Amino acid sequence: MSKMLIFTAPSGAGKTTIVRHLLKKFPTLAFSVSASTRKKREHEENGRDYYFITADEFDQKIKNNQFVEWEEVYPGLRYGTLYSEIDRIWAEGNPIIFDIDVKGAANIKKAYPKESMAIFVKPPSPEILFKRLRDRNTEDADSLATRIARATEELTYEPTFDYVLLNDQLDEALAEAEKVVGDFLESNK
Repeated sequence: MSKMLIFTAPSGAGKTTIVRHLLKKFPTLAFSVSASTRKKREHEENGRDYYFITADEFDQKIKNNQFVEWEEVYPGLRYGTLYSEIDRIWAEGNPIIFDIDVKGAANIKKAYPKESMAIFVKPPSPEILFKRLRDRNTEDADSLATRIARATEELTYEPTFDYVLLNDQLDEALAEAEKVVGDFLESNK
């Protein structure tokens, strides 16, 4: 059976750190690369970090129904999961792992309910999450305010996912994530 693990959380909760750890721990997992209209950062690589496409290309893919899900995550910045990415990974015989925003995660779970497990990475508290976002020093004041507002909304989605993983102490969260993922990958092989 083809499987997918969907990790989601508000920005700053630690999902990317957990997903990177799991990719090292479980070598059969394949990372789903999202398409995005945002500009490529210096350290990023097309096809590894994102499929960087223009807004026009994104629009065409929407018209052609090529996305499992897509969303304008921030004004002018769209992200989406291509059916072709899921097909590519499953054709290689690998389970998929996603690092994705909350609404995208909910949409993928809805599209693949039997094949997927959706895991919400929960910060210890909203205040700690907001502090993590501020401490990154990657945002200007307006951008930070937008991220905090979005994170506040995303925290309300917690009960809609299959599993909630508290990320208070990272080593404990990583160990718990390993167990949950291992159990899921072993089930109904």
